[in-house]
Amino acid sequence: MARRLAIALVHHPVLDGQGKTVTTALTNLDVHDLARSARTYGCSDFFVVHPIEAQRELASRIVDHWTTGSSAKRIPDRKEALSVVRPVATLDDAIAGLGGAVDLWITAARELGAPISFARARERLAAEGGPVLLVFGTGWGLAGEVVSRADAVLEPIRGAGDWNHLSVRAACAIALDRLRG
Repeated sequence: MARRLAIALVHHPVLDGQGKTVTTALTNLDVHDLARSARTYGCSDFFVVHPIEAQRELASRIVDHWTTGSSAKRIPDRKEALSVVRPVATLDDAIAGLGGAVDLWITAARELGAPISFARARERLAAEGGPVLLVFGTGWGLAGEVVSRADAVLEPIRGAGDWNHLSVRAACAIALDRLRG
């Protein structure tokens, strides 16, 4: 039986363009698109990690809009996709939401340490074991304090040339397709 897979989108601690640790703003588009990718590829949960309560409340309002009331009736597929969204304050809260013992896998557009290939990661997901939390960062990527906690770093997604700056929505969809498609 395949391992449980969940994803997290971290808004803090992440880097800005100068390499400083910052907090980024939640976007409606990220919530929708990552939820749809998570649901399509069988992820149990999509954790929206944000330390600011008002931003978590915004995520909850977005989810509620599509999972209750007339919007849920008009577009049931959106209701189903957004049903996996879990706003949390910290990455530790996401880990606790999965039972507390997870393999923490991170993604990055840049080389970090000794990355594992998507083929190897796919094999590891197919094997017996505890849950995997696949973490994506906003801004210019995850801060060092998250990177240092990783059990695995997935190889960067490469395109046809040397330019490599996908949106987090595209990177998530590609990564999940390579892992579960």
